[in-house]
Amino acid sequence: MQPLILTVAPNGARKTKADHPALPMADAELAATAASCLEAGASMIHLHVRDTQGRHLLDADAYHQATQAIRHEVGSRMIIQVTSEAAGRYQAPEQLAVIRATQPEAVSVALREIVPDASFEQAAADFLTWAKLCKIMVQTILYDAQDVVRYRDLKSRGIIPEGQDFLLFVLGRYSADQTSQPLDILPFLAEAPQATPWAVCAFGSMENACVLTATCLGGHARVGFENNLVLVDGTVAKDNTALIAQAALGAGQIHRPIADADFIRALLD
Repeated sequence: MQPLILTVAPNGARKTKADHPALPMADAELAATAASCLEAGASMIHLHVRDTQGRHLLDADAYHQATQAIRHEVGSRMIIQVTSEAAGRYQAPEQLAVIRATQPEAVSVALREIVPDASFEQAAADFLTWAKLCKIMVQTILYDAQDVVRYRDLKSRGIIPEGQDFLLFVLGRYSADQTSQPLDILPFLAEAPQATPWAVCAFGSMENACVLTATCLGGHARVGFENNLVLVDGTVAKDNTALIAQAALGAGQIHRPIADADFIRALLD
């Protein structure tokens, strides 16, 4: 199997230090988290930034400042993936405009946010073609099997351009208690193109079980406080690094190597 890509998602759009005192929000905290998680096995950081009130923020200057702080700590040894998440504050045109202004190395986009209906297809096609020309790695977020079917349709019609994609399967997002189970992976895989790299993120105490299942099946994983705060034994994790280390340990148990940033760049070039 390919080396395992471990992405740390250290904070997300909504959690604060009231949820966990080690949740990073300031640039310096994000940089320290990146450095620690890099040593534990992460090769990508999924970056959210906040405004002065701690709210989710899409802003090119804020992204540049956070990126500079992280680069100071990790250099080029980690992919910095910014989010385009709406989080109830932004609409598709604003989301795409911020990414154009930021020009990051990598970005995640939720298919149902940037293409909510057919009227958004041309704008999405223009953005994704621009991102490809700029060599920006785009990870497409899919929330259920129907999203995968829609992804394949958009790909077949050229709305999503040719090239190597990277899919993220969000497990259990719309379950009654927003928790995930390893079996949640199967409906996604039933519809996904076999040659396309994919990863999972999972909510709640079964996060690591989902990650280990994906690891065994050849997938990759996004792990961190954005979606889960607890370890396998049910105790609250000390920090994001503990969750990354736990995922890396599972990969070691099945003898799957851990990817570095240069592997990701080669895979998704």
